Amino acid sequence: MEGRYSLVERVAALLADEQGTLRKEAPYRVALCYPSPYHVGMSSLGYQAMYREIHSHPGATAERAFLPDDVEAYRRTRTPLFTFESQAPVSSFHMLAFSVAYELELSGLFSMLELSGIPLLKEERDERHPLVVAGGPLTFSNPDPLEPFVDVLVQGEADDLIHVLLEAAASMEKDALLTHLASIPGFRVAGRGGQRYHVAKASDARLPARSAIVTPHTELRSMFLIEPERGCSRGCHYCVMRRTTNGGMRTVPPERVLSLIPEHAKRVGLVGAAVTDHPRIVELLRTLVDSGREVGVSSLRADRLTQELVDQLRRGGATNLTVAADGASQRMRDLVDRKHSEEQIIRAANFAKTAGMRQLKVYNVVGLPLEEDVDIDELARFTVELSKILPVALGVAPFVAKRNTPLDGAPFAGIREVEGRLERLRRGLKGRAEVRPTSARWAWVEYMLAQCGPEAGLAAMDAWKAGGSFAAFKRAFQERNCQPYLARRVEDGRRRPTEWPRVENVAPHYV
Repeated sequence: MEGRYSLVERVAALLADEQGTLRKEAPYRVALCYPSPYHVGMSSLGYQAMYREIHSHPGATAERAFLPDDVEAYRRTRTPLFTFESQAPVSSFHMLAFSVAYELELSGLFSMLELSGIPLLKEERDERHPLVVAGGPLTFSNPDPLEPFVDVLVQGEADDLIHVLLEAAASMEKDALLTHLASIPGFRVAGRGGQRYHVAKASDARLPARSAIVTPHTELRSMFLIEPERGCSRGCHYCVMRRTTNGGMRTVPPERVLSLIPEHAKRVGLVGAAVTDHPRIVELLRTLVDSGREVGVSSLRADRLTQELVDQLRRGGATNLTVAADGASQRMRDLVDRKHSEEQIIRAANFAKTAGMRQLKVYNVVGLPLEEDVDIDELARFTVELSKILPVALGVAPFVAKRNTPLDGAPFAGIREVEGRLERLRRGLKGRAEVRPTSARWAWVEYMLAQCGPEAGLAAMDAWKAGGSFAAFKRAFQERNCQPYLARRVEDGRRRPTEWPRVENVAPHYV
């Protein structure tokens, strides 16, 4: 009992530091699950938005559950996974609703189901078990690997669909419910239909999504998150949020954004796929900073930055400027339709220096199809040039093709090839910039989950059971015969489109 008590105490301490925690008695109870630890989940605007929406539904209430920081402590003390608000067992709720951000969170989902005493495979569950639902950013691309484990997939923006789901789930038996949901666009029920790769679009009345809870124990430290815009009007080939996904960019007037920020919020994060494309972003920033608040902005676009905008960010507490280049060279940026130039990134660096910022963070990608050594050399040369203006931290991620993009079905460059390019980049930089790469091995695992079907989810389960190492994933993918295939490549949209290479189009039986 002492072991369980310490786990409950840890949750109680986190709750005590929250502002905005929602509590409500209602007949239909949802355990809102995030398959990563608390500090990650509470930094997710989508997760917080679902918490708010469920509580706004008249017949439902939500309590939160997260992947524990120490899963082994729960196993060792035989403590069932419990919710934060009431410390009730997750298995006692009517519904488990998972918000899954990206492919590698599958392992967290398995651990949470195991700790709840709920069978992983949906076919092994019956009427005694809660309904298991999944949505979140992963459903914008390829939720196929989730199919063996969830009863229902909510695909795309769930702001409206969550109410449809709650209304039906509270009044129908499971079998009838699954048949009913399969007939509604936005829901996918394996074996019963539902449009694959559908991306639902929320009504404008639901915008903007915003935090329900502010807590110091997140990646973003006591920051209230709100979206001044949703979606993107651009066509970058690697991005699942490109303009064709579900209607491009929708903006929220600054007056509405400001009216929804609570007085107690001293730090505000403006979140979206293309925040600096908002036509009134400088005005919104200035008003927030003038009110004495710190402000952070996601998705800064180098071609949209001005000295005034960067000055407002600095006034709002920013000490680093972060931009994404997303292409090792100008040739690669042009191929992926990433509309900015070296000159614009240099100009952004000078804005940051003038504003008194300490560092420039640049995100980039290596391993795109058609990329050559000369492109990596250009990245090294250009980064050295930037470092003469401000110290540079270069974040480098191996390219992973996603569904619902013009690069769907493109091959993975290869682990050795990516590692070789990273080494070439480091040599070219000669220590002039800090390089922060993500793992080529785990990028390949992400690629397999992003480009395969439900059998890749079963392989992930096998790998998780075997300890979750890279070797376990590699073996499981082989044993389950997971083959990447072209499923949903959307059009380039330009007069002279880029012809990307693709893997052999093997059409599995479930497509």
